[in-house]
Amino acid sequence: MRLPFTWIFISVSTFHWPRISLGQYPRAADPDFNVTTIRSPIDEDIIVRFTSPPPGTCTTVFPAQKQYTGYVTLPPFKLAPIQQDYSVNTFFWFIEARTNPSSAPLTIFLNGGPGSSSMVGLFQEVGPCEAIEIAQGRFGTQPRDWGWDRSSNILFIDQPNQVGFSFDKKVNGSLNLLTSVISSSSSGEPADQPAYTLLEGTFASNDARFSANTTEIAAHTVWHMLQAFLVCFPQYNPGAKWNSTQSGVVGVNLFTESYGGKYGPLFAAHFESQNLLRRSGRVPKNDTLEIHLTSLGIMQGCIDDLVQGKYYPIFANNNTYGIKALSLVDQQNAANNYVNADGCQQQIQTCRGAVASADKNNQGDVEAVNQICRSAEDYSELQKAIGVSTNYTESNGAVAKAFQQTGDYERGNQIAQMAYLLSLGVRVALIYGDRDYVCNWLGGEAVSFSIAAQSSAYDPFYTAGYADIVVNQTYVGGTVRQYGNLSFSRIYDAGHLIPAYQPETVFTVFTRVILGTGLSLGEPVDLRIFKSSGDANASHTNEAPDPVEPICWVRNIANTCSADQKEAIKNGEGYVINGVLYDQPSDWNPPASSVSVEAGYPGTISPAMTASPSQPNEAPSKIGGIPTGVYVASATPSTSKNAESSTNICFRLNLSLWIGMFLAVSSIERIN
Repeated sequence: MRLPFTWIFISVSTFHWPRISLGQYPRAADPDFNVTTIRSPIDEDIIVRFTSPPPGTCTTVFPAQKQYTGYVTLPPFKLAPIQQDYSVNTFFWFIEARTNPSSAPLTIFLNGGPGSSSMVGLFQEVGPCEAIEIAQGRFGTQPRDWGWDRSSNILFIDQPNQVGFSFDKKVNGSLNLLTSVISSSSSGEPADQPAYTLLEGTFASNDARFSANTTEIAAHTVWHMLQAFLVCFPQYNPGAKWNSTQSGVVGVNLFTESYGGKYGPLFAAHFESQNLLRRSGRVPKNDTLEIHLTSLGIMQGCIDDLVQGKYYPIFANNNTYGIKALSLVDQQNAANNYVNADGCQQQIQTCRGAVASADKNNQGDVEAVNQICRSAEDYSELQKAIGVSTNYTESNGAVAKAFQQTGDYERGNQIAQMAYLLSLGVRVALIYGDRDYVCNWLGGEAVSFSIAAQSSAYDPFYTAGYADIVVNQTYVGGTVRQYGNLSFSRIYDAGHLIPAYQPETVFTVFTRVILGTGLSLGEPVDLRIFKSSGDANASHTNEAPDPVEPICWVRNIANTCSADQKEAIKNGEGYVINGVLYDQPSDWNPPASSVSVEAGYPGTISPAMTASPSQPNEAPSKIGGIPTGVYVASATPSTSKNAESSTNICFRLNLSLWIGMFLAVSSIERIN
């Protein structure tokens, strides 16, 4: 049984079950835990603290792969003139590439939300390991075949402030699993619910005033964080490597997801803006690094409602799965409402006009502008950005609220920013699964055309054809339109968290993007003139999957449990085994005995690890056996499999919990 990323927090969090006690608060830092604390060599105000997690915490293919976890701390007022009267402690988790980390690319991965932890990406999607159930009450990790460390060093960042393990200040409190509300511990224990549904722990303040409230402010914070990380870990700084084409220029890849459609373009544009300030002398060159993107990847991005908004009713009625969630009449009514006077489209345009005239720096500190943009966001019948009040380890409701209060969702200028990045030679890759509604691929395709429309050099993108994405010798995983540095990929049979559905396909696309090859076959191409060939439209049709029974995770009751299951929990009925509610103990299926042999857990080295790369001095190229390298095709296979093996099983376990945590217990417990 593969588990969501949140297994890891069993080993590092302070939650215990079933009773609340003072002992659930984190103990003081262990002086023997080998935490290194340094001040940034280029900015003494910034402090970096880090450690190397014990083997097995996140089991990698090779035990020699180094990992670092820690915090970059910005003191109050570091972001001036932005109003930041609070500390920012940004959590990061870095993992070396499987082979040649000294020369491997560097990829930054950000989940969206706003308010979702990038530990989702690490443990559930693209990280080097995945959490698995070893036995009753015991969990471990095993290497992920298609983890992105297969071709890159990778840095996961919990941002904005208070998201995931990041915090402003530490506050002891109690999380009510039935309501997802965090309250002070002094408020007492409700008498009408089981004690195990109340967990004491230490959280961020959950005060929306002490975090970024716009994507612009978040970009400033991440820029400072990266400055500190890269100067403290120069061995992973692409601009400082002997084989760098531009000494001192950091060429990194930024991949992000969902609300990352807002983050990615603006973050990249801010990095380039800082570069211009360095060159003009307005930002001191000796105290900063130039951060330049090699590629920007956006997976399932909600980027711009002005472009994507009209495709929600279309997708609900006319999708490649043949599902009619809306009638044709309802679709047409929704389309009319979108463009009506004072409809969604007009509201968004009014918001952006107000931002341009009265809040040009996009800092969200002009209430009149915030009100206009909130109205646009609230008025929209589109899917809202993901973000709920839940525990600090995955999704932070205070951060989501802060962004909602400024109407950040509708402020954007992201399409123009991506066109600007193309003009600088940055590769821009849009990657969409065709099974997702929230940020559906029809809207994503429309965004790709809008980007091309804002760059005259990309007129040929319109006439580029869709080419098969050849993943291996027998499987076509999607289709791609590509011209030069701009690409749009449709991934077959993948939902919102695309890599969790189709790990091999998404890894293949990711690696081809950062290598600068053709995305269809992976062959070397000249991106100054390369243009994909194929059909004008992505017309592949799918079969809808069979429905699956929901899994009730007691660490995410609100989002995964049915009304009947919630009532059972309140009434003290059922059994909890490894964090899942069952009617009877016999409903739980123990994992195969081989799982416990292969998995690692904190403090152990998994037998599944390989001693060292088979060819440590060469670029990764091996496919099969030791999981390194990426497939390069010569042609489209004559026949293809319908899906990658084990993908559906993996996602059945992960989809239900990407916003929550599960509760691990050491034995079967009768709820009473």
